[in-house]
Amino acid sequence: MSYRSEAYYPHAGQATRQYQHQRPPAPASRLAVKARDYILGHAGHQVRLGPVAFWIVVGAMVIMGVWTVATATYFAFREDVLTRLIGRQAEMQFAYEDRVAELRAQIDRITGRQLLDQEQFEKKLDQLLRRQSALEQRASSMGSIADPTITGSIKTPPRGPAIDIPSAAPKPSPISDKVIFSTPPDREARLESRTPPGVATANAGKAKGLEATLARVQASLDRVEHTQVAALTSMEESFDSKARRIRGVLADLGLDAGKGRSVLLNSGTGGPFVAVKPRNDAGNFERQLYRINVARAQVDSLNRTLATVPVRKPLIGEIDTSSGFGVRMDPFIGAPAMHTGLDFRGNMGDPIRVTAAGKVTQAGWNGGYGKLVEVDHGNGLATRYGHLSEINVAVGQTVRTGQTIGRLGSTGRSTGPHLHYETRVDGDAVDPQKFLRAGVRLGGTL
Repeated sequence: MSYRSEAYYPHAGQATRQYQHQRPPAPASRLAVKARDYILGHAGHQVRLGPVAFWIVVGAMVIMGVWTVATATYFAFREDVLTRLIGRQAEMQFAYEDRVAELRAQIDRITGRQLLDQEQFEKKLDQLLRRQSALEQRASSMGSIADPTITGSIKTPPRGPAIDIPSAAPKPSPISDKVIFSTPPDREARLESRTPPGVATANAGKAKGLEATLARVQASLDRVEHTQVAALTSMEESFDSKARRIRGVLADLGLDAGKGRSVLLNSGTGGPFVAVKPRNDAGNFERQLYRINVARAQVDSLNRTLATVPVRKPLIGEIDTSSGFGVRMDPFIGAPAMHTGLDFRGNMGDPIRVTAAGKVTQAGWNGGYGKLVEVDHGNGLATRYGHLSEINVAVGQTVRTGQTIGRLGSTGRSTGPHLHYETRVDGDAVDPQKFLRAGVRLGGTL
């Protein structure tokens, strides 16, 4: 077999040239295509192949040769490759079994040491639980004395995030900074884990981690105790401040805080006298709690006294004063006259509210007052509400602070809708502004 290209053999033979001279001339494009063809010859026969077909045949022959060589190599060395792979797998298995046996022996040695440390750990844990129980009791005591009306009071601290401590059994903890105990991983699970060399060092690190966890719990309980102490201190300061403020206001008004209790509000109370004092072995927390309870009882007593003192406004919203207390020119005859109260402008029918708790002593028409309501607050204090258009209470009725007793009007000696408001001490009219200013000073205490 042979092949040749006409492009590279222009003088291929005399017979070929004579045959070409006998044929008619071919187009130029046909001659160009023939110049790129390959001719395969064998036994006098010739086959013309284009460049693409030629290289496809050559590539197929090369691929078949490579495949033949690879197949022969695989069958020649297959047994050796399989033997080598099986030997390597056996070595890995033996190494893994030796490692597992080593880990089991190390864990058995460490288990003995862990049993010795367990007793010490349980002692520390028991101390934490006892302290936790004490903090729970403190939180309960603080909850019983909490006064949400006190400005600046601190509420019981919220529960903090749970802290997981490896232990032998779960124990609940309802106090702040809740502590939850969980069981350690079992032995088989540790064996199955891929532990690096140096198991003894790793277990020592775990022991240190456990100690660190106990230290964190201890610090958490310290923070809870500190928060409770701060809350108690704030409560004590708030009660003391409130008591001082009320006592100061009552002193400015000329009232005795110890004798200013209303018989109306203290009715239906009693019982044997049992003195309150702290135990001799009481700690700082118990003594501070005792002081807070005493201060709270004093504030409650002062609040009951304050409930019978007319320091609140008789009208809702802003008050527009049309006439003050004291000497003024009479609006009807133009002559100097004593005004025994304050006149507050308003709309006809506005609700009139009693400024302190007490008992109604007058409820009806009273000369120049028109329709009048008078309330006795005890201890010589009384208030009057004149020129009403409507009366909503009756004589002898007990009224509470802020209760509606009538409606604003213009009855009696009046030039227009307004409220005539009086404050009397032992029957004598005094300036109501003194009491109203005291109410402004008390602010949120009321």
